[in-house]
Amino acid sequence: MLKTNKLYIVPTPIGNLEDMTFRAIRILKEVNLIFAENTRTTSFLLNHFDIKTRMQSCHKYNEHETVKQITWRIKIGENIALISDAGMPGISDPGFLLIRECIQQRIGIECLPGATAFVPALINSGLPIDHFCFEGFLPRKKGRQTKFEELTEEIRTIIIYESPFRIVKTLEQLAEYLGEKRLASISREISKLYEETIRGTLKDLILHFTKNKPKGEFVLVVSGKKFKS
Repeated sequence: MLKTNKLYIVPTPIGNLEDMTFRAIRILKEVNLIFAENTRTTSFLLNHFDIKTRMQSCHKYNEHETVKQITWRIKIGENIALISDAGMPGISDPGFLLIRECIQQRIGIECLPGATAFVPALINSGLPIDHFCFEGFLPRKKGRQTKFEELTEEIRTIIIYESPFRIVKTLEQLAEYLGEKRLASISREISKLYEETIRGTLKDLILHFTKNKPKGEFVLVVSGKKFKS
């Protein structure tokens, strides 16, 4: 049985449903309510594992209001699970505001280990993993140029999330600021049927995804300033 008055942070598979853990399934079955980023997406997951716990939406557009609701429900004795569409809540997904508020209100938190896209992408890259910086999604407009200027001096391995619609543009801007010979790796559709990792220079990756239409979700890993192959 779960302890009362607690928030459970539950990672979900980023592609392959076999990556779901027994512990995650048990907790999602035992909590009073699941706050999900997208209830339609989560319904497929819950049905697959025969989880009948009630759901409620918690996405970036209602996150501030949801934080108040979740903390109140936990305080009156409920156990709440927070999940995102895929991977670990709070990693480029809603969750940070709630976790911070629970800590401030001395509400118990239990975070399960589990799937997140950038770790396998980093390992698959073949680039140094002893020191790295996770940038998530880069700014689309305001602050984007400043961010690229900062990355020119970054000596750690750089990890970036990107969509198929902007990946070529991001690669071209990285090549402009960091140099087209900078080593990099792209992993897409991690743990899914068409999983693929492409390695080379930024120029190589630009050429590849100019010839081959980008599809899926991308994790871009770029070597730091001082790394030499």
